[in-house]
Amino acid sequence: MKELLLLLKKFFGYTSFRPLQAEIIQSILQKKDSLVLMPTGGGKSICFQLPAIYMPGTAIVISPLIALMKDQVEGLIENGIPAAALNSTQSEEERQQIKQLCIQGKIKLLYISPERLINEIDYLLCRIDISLIAIDEAHCISQWGHDFRPEYTQLAILKERFPHTPIIALTATADKITRNDIIKQLRLQNPELFISSFDRPNLSLTVLKGLDKKEKMKAIVQFIHARPNQSGIIYCLSRKSTEDLAEKLLALGIQAVAYHAGMSSSRREETQNKFINDQANVVCATIAFGMGIDKSNVRWVIHYNMPKCIEGYYQEIGRAGRDGLKSETLLFYNYADVIMLRKFADESGQAEINKEKLQRMQRYCESDICRRRVLLNYFNEESEHDCGNCDVCLHPPTRFDGTILVQKALSAIVRTNQQVGMQMLIDILRGSYRNDLLSKGYNLLKTYGVGKDLSYREWLEYLYQMLQLGYIEIDYTSFNVLKVTSLGNKVLYGKQKAMLAVIREQIVEEETIGSQPTRKRTKSKTIKPLVSDSLEDTLFDSLRQLRSRIAQKEKVRPYLIFSDKTLNEMVQKRPLTLSEFSEVSGVGEIKLEKYGKVFTELIRFVLKLPNS
Repeated sequence: MKELLLLLKKFFGYTSFRPLQAEIIQSILQKKDSLVLMPTGGGKSICFQLPAIYMPGTAIVISPLIALMKDQVEGLIENGIPAAALNSTQSEEERQQIKQLCIQGKIKLLYISPERLINEIDYLLCRIDISLIAIDEAHCISQWGHDFRPEYTQLAILKERFPHTPIIALTATADKITRNDIIKQLRLQNPELFISSFDRPNLSLTVLKGLDKKEKMKAIVQFIHARPNQSGIIYCLSRKSTEDLAEKLLALGIQAVAYHAGMSSSRREETQNKFINDQANVVCATIAFGMGIDKSNVRWVIHYNMPKCIEGYYQEIGRAGRDGLKSETLLFYNYADVIMLRKFADESGQAEINKEKLQRMQRYCESDICRRRVLLNYFNEESEHDCGNCDVCLHPPTRFDGTILVQKALSAIVRTNQQVGMQMLIDILRGSYRNDLLSKGYNLLKTYGVGKDLSYREWLEYLYQMLQLGYIEIDYTSFNVLKVTSLGNKVLYGKQKAMLAVIREQIVEEETIGSQPTRKRTKSKTIKPLVSDSLEDTLFDSLRQLRSRIAQKEKVRPYLIFSDKTLNEMVQKRPLTLSEFSEVSGVGEIKLEKYGKVFTELIRFVLKLPNS
């Protein structure tokens, strides 16, 4: 590991590994297959990039988007690592040149799409000394995943052709059913499973409910004005919404651009480059935008409409604060979105599962439970404490000790051998006489009828709270039956209390989905911009401008020079010599040599110190 740590500092500028990185790298070096779940910004790329540098041969990295490949390759080259990508935008001459370099062993990481990989598997790949195979955005291979791509299903051939080459599949978002499907589809052999915490404590989570178009626009403008010079993404459901919103923001003096799949590739690239190069602070986009963006200084993400599932929502908000600095997320929830998304789900090829996932997303928006706990529990990560950094925690509802109520439900699930769904469970608790309940003998259970004092609607609300708190989970692979989690067992056996939120007045009934219900308006607070003439702000702004000038000159993206996090550390440490500059996190040997002198000279100038 000493040698790997030296390489980590040399090429990436870090002196220690982040959680699970060392274990994942060791697994690859031992030629084991791996499935890695790590949130956006968690350091997935280093898990395969570092062993690729260390091991002889060339690593094959399978990635779904040209923009994503381009970003990764530019970042590696900027760090002094020989990398390349094969894609459709290149000339045949360029592609042949890259192939020759790979065959000669002069490329350490080759990025390639699933389609091109299949085309090259009998030609290029068999002539390369392959060190490892990394499959990025691995959830795309699963029909249970939120971004299924048919071309990914061909990747099962990799294990057949390269049985002794370690395969590492990586994704930021996959629930339990998707994880198992990835392993099955890729035919991974006894893979090591690495699940990093899905918790992103630097992200605040806020949901605003029931605002109309005018109110949403006012809230967005107010939000952006309170955060001058910050980069942010506004996700919209429709292409038209992205353009309309961008035009309105531009008219108000906000540098906004629109992005959607209906634009020409040249316009999309132009929009993306403006945002990446800090020429536009705001991009209004459909979900087509973002997967290929490695921009580390996105400070906020707004969802103009409710997303269709929690996996997609989690991945999209993860594009804020990749550098670990404080960032914000805001979601506008309106029941009109639910109606539209339900229609989309009905028209999809997997109506039942998509409607269930939509319902979970809706419950997240309506939840009176800590939003972070809801997200973490969705990904099967237990959390026993509220986060204190979401709107529910900051404005908590009235709570009560619901331990006995929860124990009744958990006991009923266990007594049915965990073979019932929500509706049957509620009928058991309420003492229903439905035929299928009686035929299965559920009326003989000790828990039959113990919940008669609550209505069907009340039980449904409390069961969803139990789901959000992580006491139960839904097994989508077995007819959506309920399972008791390890956290639920603690409550069931009296080792932990269950605090539930008092049910507020039910605003939306299933029968009213055709009309827009009246909702209590949630007023957003007026937050004045923080204006400071402090030395720290002056120094940070000066460093940011220098970074932009260098990026423009070298025709690379500013954050590939240094991230905001690295600039912030420069502000705190104020390095005046090359030796001191090398101690800043994110400064490797290549960047020290290229940029050390000019950055330390600027710091001296701002601090009004003589040059050394």
